[in-house]
Amino acid sequence: MSEVADGVLDWLARLDVRLAEAVAAAGAAYGPEAGRDSFRGLHIGPDEVTRVLRRAPAVSPIGPGSAADAAGPAWLAERYDLSAFELNVLLVAVAPEVDLRYERLYGYLQDDVTRRRPTVELTLNLLCDGVAEKLRRRCDFAADAPLLRHRLVRLVADPHHVEPPLLARYVVPDEQIVDVLLGVGGLDRRLASWCRLVSGPGPGSGRAHELRDLLDAGQRLYLRGQPGSGRAEAARTAAAGLGRPVLHVDLALAPSGPATFEDAVRCALREAELHGALPYLDRADSLDDHRRDLAVMALAHTPGPVVLAGTAPWPSTVLPLFLRTVEFTTPEAGERRVRWVSALAGRPVPPGDLDVLAERFPLTPRAIDEAAGTAGGHTLAELSAAARRAAGHELAGLADRIEPRAGWADLVLPDDELAALHEICARVAGQGRVLRDWGFGGKLARGTGVAVLLAGPPGTGKTMAAEVLAAELHLDLYRISLAGVVSKYIGETEKNLDRVFAAAERTAAILLFDEADAMLGKRGEVRDAHDRYANLEVAHLLQRMEAHPGVTLLATNMRHNLDEAFTRRLAFTVRFPFPDQNSRARIWRSVWPAGTPLAADVDPEALAARFTLSGGHIKNVALASAFLAGPGPVTAAHVRHAVRREFQKLGKALTDDDLLGVGDG
Repeated sequence: MSEVADGVLDWLARLDVRLAEAVAAAGAAYGPEAGRDSFRGLHIGPDEVTRVLRRAPAVSPIGPGSAADAAGPAWLAERYDLSAFELNVLLVAVAPEVDLRYERLYGYLQDDVTRRRPTVELTLNLLCDGVAEKLRRRCDFAADAPLLRHRLVRLVADPHHVEPPLLARYVVPDEQIVDVLLGVGGLDRRLASWCRLVSGPGPGSGRAHELRDLLDAGQRLYLRGQPGSGRAEAARTAAAGLGRPVLHVDLALAPSGPATFEDAVRCALREAELHGALPYLDRADSLDDHRRDLAVMALAHTPGPVVLAGTAPWPSTVLPLFLRTVEFTTPEAGERRVRWVSALAGRPVPPGDLDVLAERFPLTPRAIDEAAGTAGGHTLAELSAAARRAAGHELAGLADRIEPRAGWADLVLPDDELAALHEICARVAGQGRVLRDWGFGGKLARGTGVAVLLAGPPGTGKTMAAEVLAAELHLDLYRISLAGVVSKYIGETEKNLDRVFAAAERTAAILLFDEADAMLGKRGEVRDAHDRYANLEVAHLLQRMEAHPGVTLLATNMRHNLDEAFTRRLAFTVRFPFPDQNSRARIWRSVWPAGTPLAADVDPEALAARFTLSGGHIKNVALASAFLAGPGPVTAAHVRHAVRREFQKLGKALTDDDLLGVGDG
């Protein structure tokens, strides 16, 4: 049996002495039938009425008691500022939790077999030495007295007794206090679904020493950062350095009703105190204003350091708590590389691949651990795919994800434009060296990302080039339609853009703004409020692009329609010219998958010479002719029919003469 439980038993042994005296006195006060009548307390006869009237008001029927002869746990008295009397009140209430025989004794002493828990009156009769003390001690059951203020006991009314007086209320101990007094291990049962006790240092954190010093000085901290940014493990390591475990409290899962929420938070904070643990209140920014105020009031009465955590700034309107905010930003590339090495646990990953993973993916420590644990292998492609999954899919609700399927061989562009695309990849790969190692990042306030304009007619390969870049860089590609971002409501466009860029920064995705000229046309003279706000929207996009550290691609069909103030902020402009005959022939040759049964009369050179189509239209023709071919093969006749349909879509009708000479002879 635990030392704590042994102490309680010694405590109860002294209570038994007082109860024996009380039982002897009760026999004389209640008469010889007391304890024998099973309906005692449910009815009252004339003889009993006479005995009751014979007793003076407030005089105890069970003799005088004393609160000084049963000293309780010293730590309990010191922490909650309890007097000897209040400790003994707690003892009387806890006794039935140890042995049910106390229920029978209490029923007898209260002359009512239905009252098996101590009432305020019985407690006063057991512990007070006279009427004067009984009247004076009523204040110890007030709402602001230590026992009730600290929720060590509750005063519970009998459900069959409407608006009972104070003396008739039962004194019920809090189950958390009962468990502690009896040496029961584990968390309070009410906390099991939203709290957990953890001990020992976390899996490494560079901020732990800083937090330990602040906590050792008694600071109350608000750790602000994205989930997985290392806040919890830093607090855990800091607490371990102080010889304390951590009680991790998820406030978002706490009981939601205002009254139950306040009780729950107080219960959690007391649990932390009873275990000597550091309270770590996670998702504190998820609370509404009222529940946040309740939590703050509970914290105000909690001694010692406390840690809160969230992603949003702590509101300045909250009741004062003297919180010190500690920002947890995404680790720098060097820290991320160290974490990758640790998470991969000796797997044979080339140092260059580790550099790419650390530089390219701004992952939190937890996300790196998840990526390393879920990667299907140890190649750069497999690790990059796992890193993209771990980065999350915040952009999924804001943009359309494009699965890269094209490769460099699929691009038909002039040599200089292909070289520019390779330079874009090289620039992304060299960002760490140039911006950090060589110091350019310290000299440039903005413009450290890679903003690229892809300009050319429809179907010339702009989206395909975006796919090639994403595949080469092992990054996700998301297409954003500016028509869906721009809002007629003032300020909404800026908010939409902020959400898109913030999500892209956290997920390391490439942004492809399609039809960019829909918003980015030349800014004209301001004639009304609409013009002024349109210009503000463009300016906001420019600012976000310059501040964005990742890759932003803007596709436009009308290069000449873009504002010069915009284009001079771009890192690259890549032209996508309408393909000439030689380029069209290359596209016709490469557009057919290897498994396509192609008839000998399909002549790529003849098709390129006869039909002036862009690469996108050629792809449409190839697909349509494949469906026309049925089981195959694809013949020139199928291609001619598909070409006719494609020109119809373009508003141009082809005659049979226009199609002569293409695979007909």
